[in-house]
Amino acid sequence: MRILALLAILIVTAPKAQEIEKAIVTYNADNGSLTRAYSFPQSPQREQRMRRFLAATLASLEAKAFDRLTPPDKIDYIAFKNYLEHELRQLDLDSVAWSETKPLVPFFNSIIELEEAKRTMQPVEAAKAAITLEKLEKNVDDERKAVEADKTSKKTLANRAARTVDSLRDSLRDWFEFYNGYDPLFTWWTETPYKAADQALDAYAKTLREKIVGIKSGDETAIVGDPIGSDALLSELAYEMIPYKPKELIDIANKEFAWCEAEMKKASREMGFGDDWKKALEKVKTMHVEPGKQPDLVRDLALEAIAFLDEHDLVTIPELCRETWRREMMSPRQQLVSPFFLGGEVIHIAYPTNTMSHEAKMMSMRGNNIHFARATVHHELIPGHHLDGFMSERHRPYRSLFWTPFHGEGWALYWEMLLWDLGFAKSPENKVGMLFWRMHRCARIIFSLGFHLEQMTPQQCIDFLVDRVGHERANAEAEVRRSLSSAYGPLYQCAYMLCGLQFRALHTEMVGSGKMTNRQFHDAILHENSLPVELVRAILRKDRVTKDFRSSWRFYEGKQE
Repeated sequence: MRILALLAILIVTAPKAQEIEKAIVTYNADNGSLTRAYSFPQSPQREQRMRRFLAATLASLEAKAFDRLTPPDKIDYIAFKNYLEHELRQLDLDSVAWSETKPLVPFFNSIIELEEAKRTMQPVEAAKAAITLEKLEKNVDDERKAVEADKTSKKTLANRAARTVDSLRDSLRDWFEFYNGYDPLFTWWTETPYKAADQALDAYAKTLREKIVGIKSGDETAIVGDPIGSDALLSELAYEMIPYKPKELIDIANKEFAWCEAEMKKASREMGFGDDWKKALEKVKTMHVEPGKQPDLVRDLALEAIAFLDEHDLVTIPELCRETWRREMMSPRQQLVSPFFLGGEVIHIAYPTNTMSHEAKMMSMRGNNIHFARATVHHELIPGHHLDGFMSERHRPYRSLFWTPFHGEGWALYWEMLLWDLGFAKSPENKVGMLFWRMHRCARIIFSLGFHLEQMTPQQCIDFLVDRVGHERANAEAEVRRSLSSAYGPLYQCAYMLCGLQFRALHTEMVGSGKMTNRQFHDAILHENSLPVELVRAILRKDRVTKDFRSSWRFYEGKQE
């Protein structure tokens, strides 16, 4: 009996394997269900429901006996808690942003109430809905006239409001089409007032963009952006476990930039241009392949990088990963926001087409020359995004919840640094190509943080890339357009260099000390999927982590505080 009792105690007190993994998988599924059901971002019902959901999930997590968790579960606990706290902070920040925008969308509730009634399956009262639509048209039209007369709204707020009006228009259309034709009485009452309301919303969005923001109808080249401010930046940095303030990060970027300039001058001297490295850069830009040959160049550069990795025994590359990457050409429209390669399992190749102007063709060829491409193909494919994505789907895939550009872009940029250190750049032209991109990643920190702190305008960001880094102007415009669009997070452009520096510091600590080989180090990172690098560091060092773990790794200074 004693043995049975002892076994029962051991079973109760033994660590539960993968306990937090199961909680993360459940959260991911539940979160998907809720965000699909409560689909409108600014809806008060959505905010309230998501706040309750996140708070309940966090409370359930914190109730777990941390000390009895397995080491992998402890890491997952910390990462999951960090994620949930960030999501709750984001709700607060979104609420503040919405409070700034809402005065420009005073008719918001009337549309959301229609959508909410449909979501909760309340019977529609057609005659009453027609009255609501008629009032909506008048309210929208009145607001349009008021904005036209005043014209003092802040451009960023007006642009944000225009996007909200677009979303409201889509929501109203979905509501109308759900009943239209299926309920004859509904159609009889609402068809005409709906069309009038829809037209009013369209006219108001155009007024905001054209009269306040200054974007002409159909203009896909305009750059506005929406700076988030210091508080939101600090929240994002806390989530990424970067214990630095924005100004410190800009200082780091400037130090790295200075190193790049010094190395550029060395390469420039080798090319016969003395310290005038911009002349060397201009020479490299002329070294592009002729039309039709860019896909072949990409193939050859990808195979060269893979051979280098094998020769130096740097990382395990599964055969299927080597076999399945592919190439596609990028459209002229896509090149307006992505003037250079994009990658993963498929590398999207930037090169001019016959439909582009002569000036645009030359800028595209100059910006995607042989030596620039040599420094980016391995970033996009192997060992960069393709290898990372391939392994992430096969090792701890539940941690994809924690993916951020710090992991994805930082890993790929780290390899650019390591390959430089290992002599991958064989000629001064190769060096100029690699250094150009490294300077570019320093510049991304400077201009993106400068913009979000409202210290730089979009035009100043463009000029900075042209004057300091040596970008073609059209490519600089595309880069800033992409960086400041709502599709990219505020720290996306910082992620490359900052996380690359983190991985590099960790490489020095683990491989430079002889504790791990290069292959062991890189394989271990790939097997952990997406985590803040400070948590990867804790895993590799076998650190004892605590429930209240907070970021303290000053990776650039090489010390723990």
